[in-house]
Amino acid sequence: MPQAHVLLVDDETVFTRNISKLLAHRGYRVTAVNSGDAALRALEEQRFDVLVLDLKMPGLDGIATLREMLKLGLFVETIILTGHGSIDTALEAVKLGAHDYLTKPCEIDELVAKIESAREKARGRPS
Repeated sequence: MPQAHVLLVDDETVFTRNISKLLAHRGYRVTAVNSGDAALRALEEQRFDVLVLDLKMPGLDGIATLREMLKLGLFVETIILTGHGSIDTALEAVKLGAHDYLTKPCEIDELVAKIESAREKARGRPS
């Protein structure tokens, strides 16, 4: 099975660096960006299997990024990360089409399980 390409979006650079290393160690190709705007640019430039998207970011937050992705036709299976206990907002993201959500800090094995679940869902979708 080819490597999954994950787009990791979080304004906390230490978090993205650490999670990127952990995911790479598990065989994923990871592109990490630190804003919603950068995520949209990355989605326009290349294909990703799964998006891991933080909710709370300055500028374009996770919900606004998700809405813009839908508007631009750039949808990819998305896992929402929230570190602020805003489950209601995470549920709003799921209503917008996000696959699932996790609260930060999260266990890497739990994140990997969610990524694989999102990847399976994407494979079942017609191209």
